[in-house]
Amino acid sequence: MNKSNLPSAADALIGRDEKMRLPNQHYVHRGHTLEAPFPQDLDVALFGMGCFWGAERKFWLLDGVYSTAVGYAAGFTPNPTYEEVCSGMTGHNEVVLVVYDPDTISYLSLLKTFWESHNPTQGMQQGNDVGTQYRSGVYYNTDEQLLRANKSRLAYQQQLTKAGCGDITTEFIASPEFYYAEHYHQQYLAKNPAGYCGLGGTGVSLDPLL
Repeated sequence: MNKSNLPSAADALIGRDEKMRLPNQHYVHRGHTLEAPFPQDLDVALFGMGCFWGAERKFWLLDGVYSTAVGYAAGFTPNPTYEEVCSGMTGHNEVVLVVYDPDTISYLSLLKTFWESHNPTQGMQQGNDVGTQYRSGVYYNTDEQLLRANKSRLAYQQQLTKAGCGDITTEFIASPEFYYAEHYHQQYLAKNPAGYCGLGGTGVSLDPLL
């Protein structure tokens, strides 16, 4: 199978009912959980922007982010493994879940980090990482998030065009099922500071912030 083509639901791997077993707290934000329930005043965002190791680090460094986790979304196979996702036969994307305090950091600020931290014009790849699990994606939970994401996309496309870059290929999908990745992927680059990170932006800023 060409890993740059999404499988159909009929062709996707079957998967399993069993969920991933997770650490009981975030490796960086100690005392904060990876799974809901989260404190009531927090919101959740979900992004795909290439290899999820580097993507997660971009967000846990931001003030106002309570917790982050990596996983798989926007595919067909329930509770997939990393190896299954890499096979290209689940349809899933590598994504990062961001739990944040909207009184401290806005969704637009998260979108700024999202757009500037990867190349959203590359389709089914990021740099040398090629495959459907490396595609750019915004997975919105509310109409307000969709509105903000669309507005930021239009603004960023204008900046990309001025810089001679191509068209944005980012997919926008409403609230897909999020499946946590294996425990060793969670906060990977905090545990392995010299680990691989293929994440790279275009060098184009989303300014001014909308």
